Amino acid sequence: MKHVTCYFDPISPFAWLATKEIGRIEAAGCTVEFVPVLFAAMLNAHGQKGPAEIPAKRVHTFRDVMRLAAAKGLPFVGPPGHPFNPLPALRISTAIGDAAARKRFVLAMYAACWERGADVSDMAVLAGLADGCGLDGDALAQAAVSPEVKQALAAATEQAIAAGVFGVPTFAFEGEFFWGADRIESLLWRLAGNHIDEVALQAFLDRPALAQRRAA
Repeated sequence: MKHVTCYFDPISPFAWLATKEIGRIEAAGCTVEFVPVLFAAMLNAHGQKGPAEIPAKRVHTFRDVMRLAAAKGLPFVGPPGHPFNPLPALRISTAIGDAAARKRFVLAMYAACWERGADVSDMAVLAGLADGCGLDGDALAQAAVSPEVKQALAAATEQAIAAGVFGVPTFAFEGEFFWGADRIESLLWRLAGNHIDEVALQAFLDRPALAQRRAA
């Protein structure tokens, strides 16, 4: 079967919306592996601000998310506050070694956070969600604070950044990245065996910059 990697951070409501499309990706003959990464580290690496850190963009982001959710018939509640600390959820996800079990937990975690308003920065809440997925929540909560799990999350984030990932959700397939919940159609197009002209792409990228934006 084909293999797709989904890089995620629960801080992103668009990653929540993307989880609702996993069935369509799997129906294309794929397995989907969820890889937790720290979005804040990506922002720092690329010298960017997150959408919630720009007031006008924060309003637009959540208005857009609520429109998209309503169009899909999804309830939107959202977490108790945003931004929030995603590290507990990322680390407990990292501590789940089995790919299928991690997928169950990630889907449950996103639904709890964005559809029911759960505080997924609270390890006790996360442990309860893990229990509901048939996992040992207490054991995972203990593992999540271990140096090994913390380092594994940091390493996965660094590897993703080095590969060219800059945001979440990002789907990776055969060296190509599809960023955002609105790129599922592009991913499915690629999974169907379609390709862009890579020579033409490189020729365009090799063109010189004709202007330079002044630094603020």
